[in-house]
Amino acid sequence: MSSDEGGYVHDPDGTATSEDAVDREFDWRGWTLVGVIVLCFLVVPALVLWRPPALPFRVAFLILPLIPAFLLGATAVWAAVRGSEK
Repeated sequence: MSSDEGGYVHDPDGTATSEDAVDREFDWRGWTLVGVIVLCFLVVPALVLWRPPALPFRVAFLILPLIPAFLLGATAVWAAVRGSEK
């Protein structure tokens, strides 16, 4: 198969460009998402373990994880949508 047939062409230098190439960079939106991930996976569970909530057991373990989950989901969608508008 030759390269004129539109198949895969190996480019070790990464100099080839295509119309579908997206300029992606890790800017402040990415760091915001990383901060929310740290908050959701490290800070909030540590707070629940360190100072258990004053709610009943079932309510605490069913409702409290929803708050960081919604925050993480909203931040991820926001970062993805805003990052693709460039």
